[in-house]
Amino acid sequence: MAPEQLVPTWLTRVGVFDLETTGVDVESDRIVTAHVGVLDARGREIAARTWLADPGIPIPEGATAVHGITTEHARAHGRPVAEVVEQITRALRSLFAQGVPVVAYNASYDFSLLAHEARRHGIEPLEQPGPVIDPLVIDKAYDRYRPGKRTLEVVAAHYAVPLDGAHEASADAIAAGRVAQALAREFDLPASAGELPTRQVSWARAQAASLTEYFVKIGRLDPDETLDGTWPVRSVAEAEKSA
Repeated sequence: MAPEQLVPTWLTRVGVFDLETTGVDVESDRIVTAHVGVLDARGREIAARTWLADPGIPIPEGATAVHGITTEHARAHGRPVAEVVEQITRALRSLFAQGVPVVAYNASYDFSLLAHEARRHGIEPLEQPGPVIDPLVIDKAYDRYRPGKRTLEVVAAHYAVPLDGAHEASADAIAAGRVAQALAREFDLPASAGELPTRQVSWARAQAASLTEYFVKIGRLDPDETLDGTWPVRSVAEAEKSA
């Protein structure tokens, strides 16, 4: 059976989205590179746009070590960040308007940071984007007790999805889309794109509560602290705690 016959109809054409940034705080960190594309039923990219932004602030060495972009390179070759944010937001809004679901791995990070960037630059943010597909949330829900990390690299390898050039926005976005399609072949996902986001909201909330309990137990969080399980756009940065 052909690969496209093994996934729900709504996964035969999907958007993919990823950001590389100056850090992990969705409220204060900035976009450095971004990718928005579209995959067909076989996971082939049939449309794409990649951006390099000058984030307007220095890129920390730790962030450069992850994605390879220095402050000097971004300033010399990047577009003004406000222009990049507007174009990313417009591209995603166009996909949603067409009813195309967009895959983002750990979607609450990318969509939350994009929303804060939009507000920072006077651009109308994507307050309730959708339909969004988050392979991280889905994988945790359907294979809850599998040991090991759930980074994109690890999960892609688990589902036999190639990932060359991890932490490069286009490579991560495409791999996340293919992982979503692999999950659909592995598990009995909802028959409609509209039903899945509703479930992901509940799953993300429950996963955050479970992780909060574990972090309190090992002393990584104080008993009165909680991880924000709001999905896919949260208002408080929790990425560093859950990384």
